[in-house]
Amino acid sequence: MSTRTAPALKKPPTPVGLGSAVQYLRGAGPYLGGVLQGLGVETVQDLLFHLPLRYEDRRQATPIGLLRGGEDALVLARISAAAVSFTGKRRTLRVAIEDASGSLLLRFFHFNEQQRGAMLVGRWLRAYGAVRGGAGGMEMVHPEYRVAERAEDLPTEARLTPIYPLTAGLSQAKLRSLIEQALELAGHDRNLLSGLPGLPLPDTLSALKLIHRPEADSDARLLMAVQHPAQGRLVREELLAHQLCMRLLRRQLKTRPAPLLPALDQAHAALQAVLPFRLTGAQRRVVGEIAKDLVQPRPMLRLVQGDVGSGKTVVAAVALLAAARAGYQAALMAPTELLAEQHAVNLAAWLEPLGLRVAFLAGKLKKSQKDAALAAIASGAVAVVVGTHAMFQQSVAFAKLALVVVDEQHRFGVQQRLALRDKGPAGLSPHQLIMSATPIPRTLAQTLYADLDVSVIDELPPGRTPITTVALANERRPELTARIGEACRHGKQVYWVCTLIEDSDELEAQAAETTAAQLRAALPDLHIGLVHGRMKPAEKEAQMAAFKASQTQLLVATTVIEVGVDVPNASIMVIENAERLGLAQLHQLRGRVGRGAVESQCVLLYQPPLGQLGRARLDTLRRTTDGFEIAQKDLELRGPGELLGRRQTGVIGLRLADPQRDAPLIPELQQLADQWLDSKPELARLLIRRWVGDVEKYAQV
Repeated sequence: MSTRTAPALKKPPTPVGLGSAVQYLRGAGPYLGGVLQGLGVETVQDLLFHLPLRYEDRRQATPIGLLRGGEDALVLARISAAAVSFTGKRRTLRVAIEDASGSLLLRFFHFNEQQRGAMLVGRWLRAYGAVRGGAGGMEMVHPEYRVAERAEDLPTEARLTPIYPLTAGLSQAKLRSLIEQALELAGHDRNLLSGLPGLPLPDTLSALKLIHRPEADSDARLLMAVQHPAQGRLVREELLAHQLCMRLLRRQLKTRPAPLLPALDQAHAALQAVLPFRLTGAQRRVVGEIAKDLVQPRPMLRLVQGDVGSGKTVVAAVALLAAARAGYQAALMAPTELLAEQHAVNLAAWLEPLGLRVAFLAGKLKKSQKDAALAAIASGAVAVVVGTHAMFQQSVAFAKLALVVVDEQHRFGVQQRLALRDKGPAGLSPHQLIMSATPIPRTLAQTLYADLDVSVIDELPPGRTPITTVALANERRPELTARIGEACRHGKQVYWVCTLIEDSDELEAQAAETTAAQLRAALPDLHIGLVHGRMKPAEKEAQMAAFKASQTQLLVATTVIEVGVDVPNASIMVIENAERLGLAQLHQLRGRVGRGAVESQCVLLYQPPLGQLGRARLDTLRRTTDGFEIAQKDLELRGPGELLGRRQTGVIGLRLADPQRDAPLIPELQQLADQWLDSKPELARLLIRRWVGDVEKYAQV
């Protein structure tokens, strides 16, 4: 019989300090140290800067008779009844408590026998949770609670209770105990107490203590509204650290020489001569901004934002052509093979009549095809290369790379931008042109892309048909299905997009397969295709090709078609569970139609009743097709964290600052960042390490 032993602790540094690994704190250990790493907490100092998401006021119990639905509250009352009930196979522990003013029901769906046994009639119970109206009156579901024989054994909290971001395997109580130890160790730390020029009082340590340990007489209203001077100090520190980091990156890249690409005007004229359409005024303006960058001896770092269908790729094609005509190579990267292949087809149609060969690099190529493409790229025989981001992770050697165009910036972070600096010929760094079809509000762009110059294509090409957007309750699905069938029989093509809130390809695939089966049963005379993330690439491409060739009239898909699919004849988009998606994603999906001359419609299917947030999203989509207005509304409704989705590689996750709320601070902090980088590089290094982590990842100060 084997016995398992706990992993041995390495000897802790003597003494444990702010720079020590968090596992050496009392009650931590290697396992909890690993759990905390998932939150970006590696050292004791990192714990200090793991800030509360919000506060709960558990300082005073509310009489049950004064409780109001929709509010969080603390109650102290006696147990009057406790029983387990069954609904089908589901067990529920129902506990009734009462005080002199009324009674309240507590419901628990997950409980053990020990918890059940503690709920004895006559005992006192202190509970904190969300109050809501139930069938029999006010209730709380799964509140936090404690039980005791006497009311005096259940004292209320002395101060506001901070609530921290957690991860699996970590509780609020354990995290609070570790943060308390970190605060004790911080003691009189000289770095945390020292004044930082240009930033207001209090000092960092005093601000941290107040935020982690809000005293009973603190202004709770200010803290809970993130308006306390202590929070203001740390907000400024965090935004300054972010600006320092991004501006440092920009300076580091700008110190490298870059190839001169002077002939953008001629490239523009040559490309315009073979295009079947004229560039818009906005496209020509952005081409001019790029032209000024490419005649500088330092690398261009420019973000081009434009709404769905605004023509960013044509602008990029002008720059690609200029690089090739100057005797260099240029590369365009896209996040998926589907989108990369579409770019390759479009660029070949535009550039090959001008004598340029466009190479396509993808995982699906046969070995012989890939080897031939790699040899042509390495020798310089091919001037323009299109592929996915893997182009720079695999052994692809360029002969003389002068320009890199990156599509869909939100999938390509700071670290990847840094990795490109060494890809140019003979010590030269290639120019970088980043494209995004996800409009970012100006306040957010100032924070996220402080290392980039920003251009905006704010005009759609003529001939784009307006998209009419309607919202329909799911109960009208049979009526919608019949109308879709009629539209398809009259030659129209339709996307039917299945979405789920869970981040699971498998569940989304099941939903799409079920929907496709239902539609095939309801519309047996139509050819209905299916695309989802669990299919093999070849299967997906075959389905997309059939839809593009009008062999299928209706395509059921998951959100894999969000970016890059261009089928001009597709004029109707149906989006299921639309109330669950963010505005930016809904707008991206809607942008798959309206690409031809036929009037287009988008139908937002929702499951009633609509909540306030869902209603606001759908109303915005019905009212406007302006991507920048939609992005601004999305930021207001959801905040920057949700708007950005998953944390980007190399993009700093803000802990306390909010780019929307704190936008007025950014211009002065940008100036302060430049002053520090010029005259106080050590202080800049300290602040970046404090808020961002490993400064070496970004650049040397």
